Amino acid sequence: MEKVLPFLMFQDGKAEEAMNYYTSIIDDSKIISIVRYGANESGDEGTVMQATFSLKGQEFMCIDSNIKHQFSFTPSFSIYVTCETEKELDYLYEKLIDGGQALMPLGDYGFSKKFGWLNDKFGVSWQLNLAK
Repeated sequence: MEKVLPFLMFQDGKAEEAMNYYTSIIDDSKIISIVRYGANESGDEGTVMQATFSLKGQEFMCIDSNIKHQFSFTPSFSIYVTCETEKELDYLYEKLIDGGQALMPLGDYGFSKKFGWLNDKFGVSWQLNLAK
C-alpha cells in the first residue's frame, strides 16, 4: 500500500475553486497536481479529472464529478483542524462559514475551550478546535 488519502468529489465544476480557496486561507498549503478533462473526454472540458492538494502537509485528492449524484458531502466525515491560537481559529471559522452553515457555532462546549463545526460553501464539513 502506497498511501491513504481523503478523497473529495465535487459537483458543478467546483473542485479547482475549492482547492484554490482552501490553500489560500491555510498556511503551508499548496496544489500539488491537476489533471483536467480535455475535449471529447468523459467530463466537461477543463474541469478537474483528478487533483491532489495539501493542507499543512495533509494530502487530499479531489475530482469534479461528471455525473450528477443524489448525494453530496456529509458532516459525518469532516476535516478536523487543531488551531494553535484563538486568532487562527477565528480567522478560519470566519473564512469557512462564509456562504456555509454552522453546525456548532464557535463556543466552549466543555470538551474544548473553543470549538466550531460547520459546512463550508462547497458542502465540506470542518471541525475547528483550539489546542489546549
